[in-house]
Amino acid sequence: MPRSPIYHMTGDSMKENELPKISIIIPVLNEEEALDKLLPYLQAHAANFKDLEVIVSDGGSSDSTITIARKYGVCCISSERGRASQMNAGAKKANSSVLYFLHADSLPPKNFDQAITSAINAGIPAGCFRLKFNVPSKFLAFFAWFTRFNLPLCRGGDQSLFISKSLFTSTGGFNEKYRIYEDNEFIGRIYRSAKFRVLPQEVITSARKYESNGALRLQYHFTMVHLKKFAGASPESLYAYYNKHIR
Repeated sequence: MPRSPIYHMTGDSMKENELPKISIIIPVLNEEEALDKLLPYLQAHAANFKDLEVIVSDGGSSDSTITIARKYGVCCISSERGRASQMNAGAKKANSSVLYFLHADSLPPKNFDQAITSAINAGIPAGCFRLKFNVPSKFLAFFAWFTRFNLPLCRGGDQSLFISKSLFTSTGGFNEKYRIYEDNEFIGRIYRSAKFRVLPQEVITSARKYESNGALRLQYHFTMVHLKKFAGASPESLYAYYNKHIR
């Protein structure tokens, strides 16, 4: 696929009709391989790519992540390390009234921007897609199947998240005390304050963490993190558990 520069818009002097309709915010840390796949993918699979703004929020990569982002012409910003901080920084930079948070190793469905815009126009201020893993594992497919249910327990950052910027601001954005579980914590707050919809299309996400940790072992530790959070564990305690058991 030709690697033409990806279109994006920056600057405070843009007219209202020039503003992007969706700002895609991608938090990264040493994601050169994933980003080199994701950025041209977005260009090829968006319904109207010219209406999108792409912001790569880097947490201090030591590989070629920043070089790759610049190669494709996207907006690249530096942030304090931590996905919550990086996504908040990207939201602050965004020019659109709709934010779309996407992990570097997750590929949204074809015409994802059209699906998001339709949901926003229908009065749904926040939502996500269903999840599918990029490997033929019945075990992972079983857990991915539950992402169709519109329940906070079935949510996760790999499903991506779209949200109106006004709702993002009014709910306070991501809680930067959470070095893990930041997506679940934030989405839980969204559920308590606004309508949330799970769109029927699927985000295809990498199973690399399951492959490196072992699928059964990793799912067990993810379950323990959920249980600890529900039992009132602090963000620091959750991170300590994660850091001890998950690579």
